[in-house]
Amino acid sequence: MSRTDVDAAFSRPATYRSLGEQQLSPREEAFEKGRRTVGLVLAPVVTIVMLLLPLDLPGEQQTLAAVLLGVVVLWVTEPVPIPIGGFIGIAAIVLLGVATADEALAPFGSSTVFTFIGAFILAQAMLKHGLAKRFAMFVLDLPGVGTSTFRVIIAFGAITCLLSAFVSNTATVAMLLPTALGILTVIAKLMQDQGVVDEGFDPLRLRVGAALMLMLAYGASVGGLLTPVGSPPNLIGRGLIEEATGTRISFLDWMIMAVPICACMFVALAVVVLLVNKPEIRHLEGVEEWVDAEKAKLGRLSRAEVNTLIAFGTTVTLWIFPGVVALVAGTESSTYTAVSDRLDEGVVAVLGASLLFLLPTRWEEREFTLRWSDAARIDWGTVVLFGTGIIFGSLLESSGLAETIGTGTSDLLGVSSVITLTAFAALLAIVVSETTSNTAAAAVVVPIIIPIAVTADVNPFIPALAATFAASFGFMLPVSTPQNAIVYGSGIVPITTMIRTGITFDVLGAILIVALLPVMVGVVGLA
Repeated sequence: MSRTDVDAAFSRPATYRSLGEQQLSPREEAFEKGRRTVGLVLAPVVTIVMLLLPLDLPGEQQTLAAVLLGVVVLWVTEPVPIPIGGFIGIAAIVLLGVATADEALAPFGSSTVFTFIGAFILAQAMLKHGLAKRFAMFVLDLPGVGTSTFRVIIAFGAITCLLSAFVSNTATVAMLLPTALGILTVIAKLMQDQGVVDEGFDPLRLRVGAALMLMLAYGASVGGLLTPVGSPPNLIGRGLIEEATGTRISFLDWMIMAVPICACMFVALAVVVLLVNKPEIRHLEGVEEWVDAEKAKLGRLSRAEVNTLIAFGTTVTLWIFPGVVALVAGTESSTYTAVSDRLDEGVVAVLGASLLFLLPTRWEEREFTLRWSDAARIDWGTVVLFGTGIIFGSLLESSGLAETIGTGTSDLLGVSSVITLTAFAALLAIVVSETTSNTAAAAVVVPIIIPIAVTADVNPFIPALAATFAASFGFMLPVSTPQNAIVYGSGIVPITTMIRTGITFDVLGAILIVALLPVMVGVVGLA
């Protein structure tokens, strides 16, 4: 495989590939065939069994649960492309009468879907014109970083974590994805030059690539917990908690509580990602000389790169601006409300992408930074996939199934103390966030936990805050968070790898929340 082939592999989305499109060993191919065959049979069986079980559930909730279980099986085993699995589920929801077609498809107009579209188009421009490679060279050129794949991955995760504290998790991952792809292209070339991989290796199957992409997605989720404005669930949960308990959580109080927890989570994340996806190569030889040579080849910024920088810079500035306003004026101010309502991240992403079709590279020939043929190459399958995830999330809430699951499980387990209720809240939020957006998880779970705590004569502050933190989890599936879906759309992270890594970090994250949150709340003196 030539260097051109390596570059091309990372510039084309390849989220779902058939067995014939991958370079697999006989053992891997047998496993993949078995997994997909089992899924093809198991999905309808699971759905039918769930429909026929004599459960004490309203018909609409039981039908939704049955369809959702079947779709999850399709997503995990991949007998059909994952977006098609979502389509099958949406069709079943309408055919079985859970919702009308208009009700089911309305969430496809979600702002998050437009964030995906705009971000993918920006990433396509950065890849096409070489700007992603320039950013990759900058990261690799940091002192002491570029000679070790471990340090590259950890440093990139730290950058992601810090940025996502003030920029939305989705926007952070969207703007750093091209840089991650550029870094991975460089590492793949160095591995090829050093003879670490065979000539015909598949760059989309490198463990180092999966580790880098998962650190990008999960690092953003961890960093989003650092401030109240880092992630939508934070604002939702904080508002519900303050309303229920009368205790105000200031920006500073939140950060004092969150910093130690997030620091421990980041260490756990680095350990999990690098152990589960151990890079094929640890030491990168000759990086400094190679980076210097590549920088010389890149030369000065081209007109297309300058235009891409303008579009990218405009987008990032508008993404960051609401967070700056929140720091200055506070999240309760009318100024923040007006700015955040108007600078919706989906609208900003589409606006930034539109600039690429307005900024010329050769005006006399009416040639612009991007052509529509470039935009058409983005991974529309991931856009479809996350849209179907939003649909299931909205139906879980509107049908009452999420509340039924929460209250029923609470009664079954008999939670009655702060510790047990905190553990239950974290677990429930993680489970719900695996099949719907983290925003929906916070909106659904926190209102469930508060009355359960009041009934059990427990102060709801800590359990509700645990649910708020845990709602930003959900690391197992592409539909769990927008950032998961974005890195899955790169084609570099197999669904089985995401599940294996995600479930490990889910468990560790839940333990850290339950163990550290009550301590930090006591330190701050909020409860």
